[in-house]
Amino acid sequence: MSPRAESIRPRLSELRLGDLVAGYARDLDPGERAEGLAFDGVDLAERGLAGVALVECTLDGVTADGADLTGASFVETRIDRLGAASLTAPRSRFRDVELGASRIGSAELYDTTWSGAAVRGCKLGFVNLRASELSDVLFEDCVIEELDLGRAKATRVAFEGCVLETLDVSAAELRHVDLRGARLGRIVGMPGLRGAIVSGLQAAELAGAMAEQLGITVKD
Repeated sequence: MSPRAESIRPRLSELRLGDLVAGYARDLDPGERAEGLAFDGVDLAERGLAGVALVECTLDGVTADGADLTGASFVETRIDRLGAASLTAPRSRFRDVELGASRIGSAELYDTTWSGAAVRGCKLGFVNLRASELSDVLFEDCVIEELDLGRAKATRVAFEGCVLETLDVSAAELRHVDLRGARLGRIVGMPGLRGAIVSGLQAAELAGAMAEQLGITVKD
C-alpha cells in the first residue's frame, strides 16, 4: 500500500483488555467512572446515566433501550450485541472503541466525539451524528437506514461493505472520507460531499442527483 493510500485510511489501535471483573447495573451511576469491568447481559433500559464514564470495559448483550447517556465517555471499551430501540447519548465521547453486532433503532448522537473507533456488523436505523467530530472511524459490514452527518467534521472515515440508504451531509466538512465500500442510496446536501472519495461507478450514479440539485435538466 502506498504512503498516500495509507494516510487516508482510519488509524486504529488494537484494543487490548486485560483481566476484567464482572460488572453489574449497580456499578453504573450518573457521573461516575467504571473501570476494568465486564458487563454481560446487563439491563440498562430507561436508566439515567448522564456523564457516566466507562474505561477499559466490555459490554456484551447489554440492553439500553431508552437509556440516557448524555455526556457519557467510552474509552478503550468493547461493546458487542448492544440492543436498543432508542438510545440517547448526545455530547458523548468514544475513544478507542469497538462496537459490534449491535442493533439500534434510533441513536441520538449529535455533538459527539469519535476517535479511533470501529463499528462492525451493526444494523442501525436513524443515526444522528449532527455537528459531531469523527476522526479515524471505520464502519464495516453495517446497514444504516439513515446517517445524519449534517454540520459534522469527519477525517479519515471509511465505509467497507456497508449499505447507506440515506446519507445527509448538509454543511459537513469531510476530509478523506472513503465511501467507495458503501452502497449509497439517497444523498441529502450534495455539496457537503466535498472531500469525500467515491468510485467511478458511484460518481456516475450520483450524477443525476447532482444535476437535479443544481437545477440542471439532462436530455438526450
